[in-house]
Amino acid sequence: MIFSILIILVCILLILVVLVQNSKGGGIQSQFGAATQIMGVKRGTEFIEKATWGLAITLIVLSVLMAPKSSITQTTDTDSGSIAKKKAQNAVSTQQQAPAVNTATK
Repeated sequence: MIFSILIILVCILLILVVLVQNSKGGGIQSQFGAATQIMGVKRGTEFIEKATWGLAITLIVLSVLMAPKSSITQTTDTDSGSIAKKKAQNAVSTQQQAPAVNTATK
């Protein structure tokens, strides 16, 4: 549950950081004039690029950490399997339990 919330939060932040970037290299300095005065043009783009890489790596790590947890719960569950598989198993077990009908009496 915690990993799911963190993944959603990281995805939203990653979307925002990517939208701030300019594909032609303009980036944050063309969008916000005050950012170029405070951090400088080069620092602004470097920060956004590092934030993008950091969020992407965080998303991958969280996804990998969450993957084994979901597969473990599926394999240890006693009710695992599809509905069709359960119906097929029930049909086979009822056929094996039913007594054989003798059709040779005629």
